[in-house]
This record gives sequence, structure tokens and C-alpha cells, in this order.
Amino acid sequence: MIKTLKNGLFTENPTFVQLLGMCPTLAVTTTVFNGFGMGIAATVVLIGSNVVVSLLRKLIPNKVRIAAYVVIIAGFVSLIEMLLGAFVPALSKSLGIFLPLIVVNCIILARAEAFASQNGVLKSAVDGLGMGLGFTGALVIISAIREIIGSGTLFAGLPFAISIPGYVDMPATIFALPAGGFLTLGLVLAVINAIRLRKEESK
Repeated sequence: MIKTLKNGLFTENPTFVQLLGMCPTLAVTTTVFNGFGMGIAATVVLIGSNVVVSLLRKLIPNKVRIAAYVVIIAGFVSLIEMLLGAFVPALSKSLGIFLPLIVVNCIILARAEAFASQNGVLKSAVDGLGMGLGFTGALVIISAIREIIGSGTLFAGLPFAISIPGYVDMPATIFALPAGGFLTLGLVLAVINAIRLRKEESK
């Protein structure tokens, strides 16, 4: 179980290793509030859909399995949408269309097809948790960098928001734009790959 959890967090991190879910990764990571919210929403959907797919894996006909997975995922996404709309409307509005698009997020579909459909309920739930936390961690890292450099703030939208004196008036706004998402992701991946290569060479 520990190995399955670490798999999603590090070894097969959906964002930094598999490069999946790039649409929300690049679109909503302008603030930590958005990135964390999207990550948690995706994590809940991952765990729920993995558990249900695992429970029904022997009952779903092979020919309609993808359609069945989409219906299951859509049910959980609808639930998350309603909960966020009711209790965290600011986040729901901020995430916009990218919240319902979790239905077709390749990370969730991939785990349903590659893992949950072939493993037991507990192991599938742990896999969903690991992948979800890995995705959330990646979004928070990217959004923190973009928010600090692109806006001069951190945790904007939260009661304990921080502003960098002086810099907040003249930030590098390109990091808050779509191009900044690509730039930040590229820089983070470069650092991660450099660390990985150095570790391999040291062995």
C-alpha cells in the first residue's frame, strides 16, 4: 500500500512524470487557492471513481467500459460541483469550466482503466489518493511560483493572504498569463529532471 501511495506522489507523479492533466495544470494555477482547490476536487473524484470502478469491474462489459467509467466519474464531478457551489462559491466561480471538465481528465480515466479495473477496492482507493495528492502537490508548487512572481502575492483569496511589499505593484505579469503556465512548468520539470539525473549519476 505504501508503494502504491508513493507511486502517485513521486515515481509516477501524474503531472511531473507522466505529464497528464495539462489543461487544468496550465489554466487554473494562477493562484494557490485555485490550484489547491482543483487538486482536492480531482483527488475526491479519483478516490470515488476508483472505488466504484473496482467494485463494478467484473460487472461492466468490456465493450462499454470507457463509457461506464465516464458516467461514474461524471457522477462524482457533479457532486463536487454542487458542494463547491454551495459551500465555496468563490472557488467554484474561479475554476469555472475547468471544474466540470474533470469528467474527461485523462488522469482519472487512466487510473480507472489501468489500475482500478484490475485491482481491489482498498488498493484502488490508495492509488486514487496517491495520484490525487501527487496532482495536488504539483498544482500547488506551480501555482505558488506563478502567484508570487506573476502577482506579488501568496494565498490570494484566503484570509491569510500575503503581499510582497513593493513587488506587488510591479510584478512579472507574464507568469499570471497562459504563457507563464508553460514557462513555469518547463522550469520546474527542468529542475526535477536535473535532480533525478544527478541522483542516477551518483549511484
